[in-house]
Amino acid sequence: MIYCDHNATTPLRPEVLDVMLPFLRAEFGNPSSVHGLGSRARCAVEEARALVAALIGAHPAEIVFTSGGTESNNLAVQGVLREQTHATAVSTPIEHSSILGALAAAQAAGVTVCHLPVDGVGRVAPDAVRRVLDEPVALVSVGWANNEIGTVQPIAAIAAVCRARGTPLHVDAVQAAGKIPVRAEHADLLSLSAHKIGGPKGMGALFVRRGVALRPLLCGGGQERGRRAGTENVAGIVGMGEACRLAAAEVGAYAEACTALRDRLWAGLQATISGLRRNGASDDGLPNTLNVSVDGVRGEALIAALDLAGIAISGGSACAAGAGEASHVLVALGRDTDSARDGVRFSVGRGNTAEQVEAVIAATAAIVARMRATRGAVHG
Repeated sequence: MIYCDHNATTPLRPEVLDVMLPFLRAEFGNPSSVHGLGSRARCAVEEARALVAALIGAHPAEIVFTSGGTESNNLAVQGVLREQTHATAVSTPIEHSSILGALAAAQAAGVTVCHLPVDGVGRVAPDAVRRVLDEPVALVSVGWANNEIGTVQPIAAIAAVCRARGTPLHVDAVQAAGKIPVRAEHADLLSLSAHKIGGPKGMGALFVRRGVALRPLLCGGGQERGRRAGTENVAGIVGMGEACRLAAAEVGAYAEACTALRDRLWAGLQATISGLRRNGASDDGLPNTLNVSVDGVRGEALIAALDLAGIAISGGSACAAGAGEASHVLVALGRDTDSARDGVRFSVGRGNTAEQVEAVIAATAAIVARMRATRGAVHG
């Protein structure tokens, strides 16, 4: 199989598995226990916390471990907005479903939610954020990079606007971290996920700047400084720490290698398939992400045919896969509902090669030609 769905998840890196195994076997202590086994687990958790913090330039005390990006996003959004029944929250219509869902829950509780429009490639203008902040706003939540189309937002400029108004900014950096430089200095809250960077599934983190008021979603013990109750997933935390250590060391080389593969893929598809449209920014996007639509070809059919050919891609967010609905991201970009169903996402990553990219180009071109010929024969 040629795997080109790295935005959905990434293979667990061997180095990550190696550091996790002891904590799945002999080192099984509870970090809250005071005996030696528990103390070693606590030390491992804190060492991993420091590695996660280092990836984004944060202080370890500002890192809260969670079960993944979805929980991190919900903790950030609902944790800030909970009980602010007459508050206003600002976001965009292209956010991940976990952000949109958390905002919908807040809206049901009385919060006013404002979704700022994006341009034709999915970017929100800092000036649009500035204008909406003329009135009091409790939270702005903007994803650093879009998981479907790879568009990168001008987070530094948005952060400057929010800081000038004293408005907390949450940034979903799940797709950005490890692919491009991500710094906590631009956010008050920032979400991360381990399995997007070669770490284990079911593991994430939320950066919470010191001084930001945040109500926990999970109550009970005092774990994570009272912000997330429950016995820590020590093996997962250790694995995430190692994944972050590796990502921090390799982000530049990773971006360079993925950019070359992505650009080669785009050039090859352009040269062999007519009626091809790129969705999202052609420059300054995620280095590994290419989302395209092919005139006259259903996205689901193309994904299925490539799967039969041993090539894994997706139609966008893995969280919405199989829903059969139009992509809310492509609709926000101005696509009609019908064409918004047909975007397909190639997301390359570690392990992909130039030879694989050439194989993907050839297979995609052949499948599109066959589909068009079949459609023509039926209509003829």
